[in-house]
Amino acid sequence: MAGRRPTIADVARHAGVSKGAVSFALNGRPGVAPATRERILAAAAELGWRPNARARSLSVSRAFALGLVLARDPVLLGSDPFFPSFIAGVETVLAERGHALVLQVVAAGAAEENGYRRLAEDARVDGVILSDLRRHDPRVPLVEDLGLPAVTLNRPDVPSPFPAVCLDHRPGILAAVEHLVGLGHTDIAHVAGPDDFLHGHERKQAFLDALDAAGLPAGRVEDADFTAAGGTAATRRLLCQPSRPTAIVYANDLMAIAGISAAQDLGLQVPGDLSVTGYDDTELAAHIHPALTTVRTNVFGWGQVAARALLSLIDGEAVGDVKLEPAQLVARRSTAQHRVQSSPSEK
Repeated sequence: MAGRRPTIADVARHAGVSKGAVSFALNGRPGVAPATRERILAAAAELGWRPNARARSLSVSRAFALGLVLARDPVLLGSDPFFPSFIAGVETVLAERGHALVLQVVAAGAAEENGYRRLAEDARVDGVILSDLRRHDPRVPLVEDLGLPAVTLNRPDVPSPFPAVCLDHRPGILAAVEHLVGLGHTDIAHVAGPDDFLHGHERKQAFLDALDAAGLPAGRVEDADFTAAGGTAATRRLLCQPSRPTAIVYANDLMAIAGISAAQDLGLQVPGDLSVTGYDDTELAAHIHPALTTVRTNVFGWGQVAARALLSLIDGEAVGDVKLEPAQLVARRSTAQHRVQSSPSEK
C-alpha cells in the first residue's frame, strides 16, 4: 500500500470481513454487529482510510452533503449562540458518515429562495434542514417543488410532506412564568422574538397563556429580533415607562443578557429591582453576573437528531416526526423574591 490511498478492499482484508460489511459500517447503516463495526472502524483508522467523496458521488449520484440556508445578517450570526451549537451537533453526525454541510448565509426574500434553487439545480446537496420556520412559510412548498428531501425544525403551520424534529416551547415558558409568580411577581413583561417566526410567536403565546392561568392580566410585550441590540432596546422601552415591570421573561438568552446590562445601566439591580429569565441555557448564561435563570434546551442534540432524521430520509427510510425532551427551567441568581420597587431616578 506504500504510495497509494487505502481502499475499502484494504480495510476489508485488514478487518477480515467483506467489502459490503465495510460499506455498511463506514456509512453508519444497520446490519453489522457492534463488535464487527468496531473492528472495521479500528482497521480503517489504522490504515488511514478516508472516504473519496468524488468517487462516492459519481458512483451513486449523491452529493453526500446536507444544506442549511440561513436568512441572517452575517455580522450578527456570530453573536447568536444557537446556530454554532446546532451546527456542531449536525457536524458530529455528518463526520461519522463522511458527509459535509453546505451552509449559505443570505438575505431574506429572493436571495433565500435562490439559495435553495442553486442547491437543488447544482445537485450540491442531498437534502436540507429548514430552520427558523415562519408563519405560512413559503419555503416548504418551494423545497417540495424542487424535489429536495427536507427536515423541518418543528412542525410548520402549512401542509408539509417532511418529517419534523419538534421541541415544545410552551413548558419552558410556562415554568419561567410560574417561577416568577411563585416569587411574588405580578407585573411580568415579555421581550419576544419576531412574531413571524413560529417559535417567537409560540413563546409569546405561551407567556400570555401562563399569565392567564395564574389569574394575572396580560403582561406587556415588546417585540424584538433575538439580537442583543434588539433586547437592549426592548428592555429600555419597558423600564423607562412610568410603571415598570418587576420581572421580564426573554425569548432567548442573548436578549436576556443584553437586558440585564441595560437594566444595570439605568441604575437597577438584578435581581433586587428586576428579575430576569432567558431561554436556551447557552454556555454564557451560567457565567454572567448574576448567573441567568433560563430555560434549558439541548440545541446540540437537536442538530444531531435533525441530521440523523434527514440522512435516514435520504436513504429511503420511513421517517416520522421526532419529539425532543421538553425544555426545563434552570433557576439561578437573576431571579429573586419581589420587593417594593424604586425608580431609576431615585437611585
